[in-house]
Amino acid sequence: MPDAPSGDVRLTVEAIYRTESRRVLATLIRLLGDFELAEEAMHESFVAAVEHWPVGGVPANPRTWLVSTGRFKAIDALRRRARFDSQLAELASRTESAISHPSLDATDDDVEDDRLRLIFTCCHPALPRDAQTALTLREVCGLTTEEIARAFLVGAPTIAQRIVRAKAKIRDAHIPYQVPGHAELADRLDAVLQVIYLLFNEGYSPSAGSTVTRQSLSAEAIRLGRLLVELLLEPEAVGLLALMLLHESRRTARESSEGEMILLDEQDRTLWDRALIAEGLQLVEQALLSRRFGPYTLQAAIAAVHAEATTAAATDWRQIAGLYDVLLRAEPSPIVALNRAVAIAMCDGPVAGLLIIDQILRRGDLVDYHLAHSARAELCRRLGHLSDAAAAYRRALSLATLEPERRFLERRLRDCDPGT
Repeated sequence: MPDAPSGDVRLTVEAIYRTESRRVLATLIRLLGDFELAEEAMHESFVAAVEHWPVGGVPANPRTWLVSTGRFKAIDALRRRARFDSQLAELASRTESAISHPSLDATDDDVEDDRLRLIFTCCHPALPRDAQTALTLREVCGLTTEEIARAFLVGAPTIAQRIVRAKAKIRDAHIPYQVPGHAELADRLDAVLQVIYLLFNEGYSPSAGSTVTRQSLSAEAIRLGRLLVELLLEPEAVGLLALMLLHESRRTARESSEGEMILLDEQDRTLWDRALIAEGLQLVEQALLSRRFGPYTLQAAIAAVHAEATTAAATDWRQIAGLYDVLLRAEPSPIVALNRAVAIAMCDGPVAGLLIIDQILRRGDLVDYHLAHSARAELCRRLGHLSDAAAAYRRALSLATLEPERRFLERRLRDCDPGT
């Protein structure tokens, strides 16, 4: 569409940036071998798109155009800097030679997928585990430092330091940008699964923002999960894919037409995607039959119990509580303990669940986690302890950053304390 209105093209570029920028960046990192240079080149390629596409039209394959433009922008930048550093001239020549390699034409279905390749690079065992995850969420998934900090319940400066140090380690240790061979693949699997799961969670239940979900993130996590299962048919990779599909099946029912959050027990289950549920259930069974499963498969089994219940009242909470018992032994964590407490409350009544949540909070665990306080508030509300419920809702509201969630908590708070 030559000579298209610049405003329309800018909107197109912005939309492509949202959906394609991390893929463009992943390919540029592979080609250029440097995070900072690739990030600069990626941004320059989008600036060039805003300048050129209104005249020449949006290309048939925008991602290829952006990658090609970005890599030549990077070479130009290296040549300019080479006037002050002779080593950069050699780097520019090597980069120009490397980009003509036939592997540039690899398709999205290629096992050597650039985003998966980048995940494995970011999850290299030479990097500390917390740095692996932070770097991957930043570079592969495009989350901000603040979003990652909220996911880890730590300060943004701490996350920023982890990312900077990880990039420096990759550069200085010459860590290759590649999917490792099968002998090394399994050793990195845990870190890669964790990153994909965190990416899915940020899409399915964002840490902040104005929408109930961010579908592009969870869709990308599922795509990477499928690719990983094809690459390495490990039970936990299968279990993670099952978990994501079963959660994703409920997406449409989780949000009202007005953009308000709908809790699980209030969702219209006719809106659940039965095809995703069927696929997820089959994968859960496959992972369980292997008898080599772990926490992701156990979580998928819990999601399967929810998926199989035709109504909220028909949910087998006793089975869910039992699965959480097993999960807590496999992966002892405060969040698993919190989820188990909710299941216990559904089986044995709110008092039993409230006792467990109060124990978690007294230990200092999850004191800054809004869902712990909202769960406590809900159990207090069910018991008729409205003043305690209101206090807990206020605490949850002070910690929540997702706007639909805040509106939900405000409604609950008004129910408990009409004077609020």
